[in-house]
Amino acid sequence: MNDLLIIGGGPAGVSAGVYAARKQLKTVLVAEEIGGQSIVSEGIENWIGTIKIPGSDLQKSFKAHLNAYKADMVEVKEGLRVERLEKASEGFLATLSDQTTVSARAVLIASGAARRRLTIPGADIYEHKGLTYCASCDGPLFSGMDVAVVGGGNAGFETAAQLLAYTKSVTLINRSSEFRADPITVEKVLQHPNMKALTNTVPVEILGTNFVNGMKIKNTETGVESTLPLAAVFIEIGVLPNTAFAQGTVALDSVGRVVTDPKNQHTSVEGIWAAGDCTDELYHQNNIAAGDAVKALEDIYVWLKTR
Repeated sequence: MNDLLIIGGGPAGVSAGVYAARKQLKTVLVAEEIGGQSIVSEGIENWIGTIKIPGSDLQKSFKAHLNAYKADMVEVKEGLRVERLEKASEGFLATLSDQTTVSARAVLIASGAARRRLTIPGADIYEHKGLTYCASCDGPLFSGMDVAVVGGGNAGFETAAQLLAYTKSVTLINRSSEFRADPITVEKVLQHPNMKALTNTVPVEILGTNFVNGMKIKNTETGVESTLPLAAVFIEIGVLPNTAFAQGTVALDSVGRVVTDPKNQHTSVEGIWAAGDCTDELYHQNNIAAGDAVKALEDIYVWLKTR
């Protein structure tokens, strides 16, 4: 039986894999792809220790770092996903997409999440060409420009607040008359002179040539359509955690994220930890995911060696 099963190959999964190898834990890492959500970003400027790096290069760096340390301690099963995770008579048993199984004494769930996509004309054409799902990755690219945020929850307003630090203006698009974000956050962000919010408004089409240059919107009360000239559109309409395989095994919150103890990343089940975007962590970024995974690995090591 393996010491540890790591589910996921983003910054959390890879960080955990490196730490597991260095701690000499017999580990299997299962991931459909190494890298995580940000591998599609043109330039990541907040990965600590690297001033700016394309997502594709970060992916190569993750693979190189993991390969440099894995030796015979960490087996990487790339191109596969975990279909089901369950408690076994000893430890845990994972069934993979090729119908093979992996058993381990401990599990780290680092399976990440997928952004809820905008499905209007032009959205697929201009993704990564001005339409983006990662303000922390791509926001600084649009310094001094007019941008929009689609989504009126906390994530939408927090993204707007971040963008206001360097963009010329931010217009937030909210489909209903009321915002889902915390009232104090709404009040604070809307006080900024370069901030505007449009309620009862939905995006209709993303416009552009080689890159985004505008967005067609519609007022749902009047039916009137208009066009906003923009350099970028940031989408914050929710995430879908990749946790279906763990349903019924660990406690999930109302949107399917793994509930964790922030002190050690432990879940509701003894022997299972979780880190990264698949968890109920308040903030989701590469550095946070990696840090939470390291925290989890420290706790996993102690747990395995003292039981």
